Amino acid sequence: MTELSDLILDYGKRARQAARALARLSTEQKNIALLAMADQLVARTSAILEANQADLEKATGSGLTGAMLERLTLNPKRVAAMADGIRQVVSLEDPVGKVITEWTRPNGLRIAKVRVPIGVIGIIYESRPNVTSDAAVLCTKTGNATILRGGSESIHSNMAIAEGLQAGAAEGGLPGDSVLLIPRTDREAVKFMAQMDKYIDLIVPRGGHKLIETVMAHARMPVIKHYHGVCITYVDKDADVDMAVKVVVNAKTQRPGVCNALETVLVHRDIAETFFAKAAANLAEKKVQVRGDDTVRDILGRARYTDVQAVTEEDYTTEYLDYIMAAKVVDSATEAEEHIEKYGSHHSDCIVTTNEATAEQFLNAVDSATVYWNASTRFTDGAEFGFGAEIGISTDKLHARGPMALEELTTYKYIIRGDGQIKG
Repeated sequence: MTELSDLILDYGKRARQAARALARLSTEQKNIALLAMADQLVARTSAILEANQADLEKATGSGLTGAMLERLTLNPKRVAAMADGIRQVVSLEDPVGKVITEWTRPNGLRIAKVRVPIGVIGIIYESRPNVTSDAAVLCTKTGNATILRGGSESIHSNMAIAEGLQAGAAEGGLPGDSVLLIPRTDREAVKFMAQMDKYIDLIVPRGGHKLIETVMAHARMPVIKHYHGVCITYVDKDADVDMAVKVVVNAKTQRPGVCNALETVLVHRDIAETFFAKAAANLAEKKVQVRGDDTVRDILGRARYTDVQAVTEEDYTTEYLDYIMAAKVVDSATEAEEHIEKYGSHHSDCIVTTNEATAEQFLNAVDSATVYWNASTRFTDGAEFGFGAEIGISTDKLHARGPMALEELTTYKYIIRGDGQIKG
């Protein structure tokens, strides 16, 4: 075996031992450790920002887009937000030990279906260093050990954050090796983790198409995908135009380098002229490049919008993570739904309309993890849903879908209590 595979194997063995001990901890014990982890992040803010600066200096020369650099950037407010996120998780109900359902059989057997930790969870992610904290904290709250493998662009930030979390965990009395971060960014590490089913119970990849395809090709354990977000908003003929402009511009520009940012807008033909004429100034202010069909380009041309190009088939399936937006005019809500089914990623999609019947049709027809009516797709987030944080946005249908938080990091087992029953 290679040095790298030996390292990852050792991490797997250590995490398995930690998971057994974590599963026996009370909610109070876990919460004490989580609070210590939050305090350590705050205490180490300067060290974390210094490490982040090293990542940013390297990334600036590597051709990352402005939106991706923004995604990588930490500042005192964002470090404080990570710590606040941990404290919010502390305040949430612990799902471990919760009885989902219970019943008694005619023979007197008492059967209970009870939530339990999954065990060891591997998280493979890119770019955003706050994932280091979110993933570790949610796993800790649910009694899971975690092995983290971040991307090369954020390695220094990830290590500094992990060191703070590990110090807090030790101070709070957690088993050693509850939170492990692989200090290497070799691509082979992904394959080694994916093949380590003896020690890792679940892998959650968060990143680009290539990363997820690599994990899926090699995984010997269940995988829950945080796949790309081609989020689409449909502006219906009965939309409030001012609301529609506000929702679309926010979804596209509030933070374009994240997975719940809008990538395509579909607009009903009856309202297209009014919508794009009003949206033009807002989009121009944010320097959004529009890639539109003939109708969109004609309307924006008359509105003197300069940064517009012809849309291609590929644009409709592209997660830009940048100030770029595909735009298309459609003739009905049904056509919009069909477009979303064909080109979308089943992440987050939206309809803007005042027509309740059309909205309900859309909400029922669109098969995505989160579907919105008159609200920005930027709300697809564990914290915004009241989950405290998230480990990712699952675009799968089983075992988790949408923002993955505490409940999604548990499984269940059946506990059967009897008084001497035997099978006849």
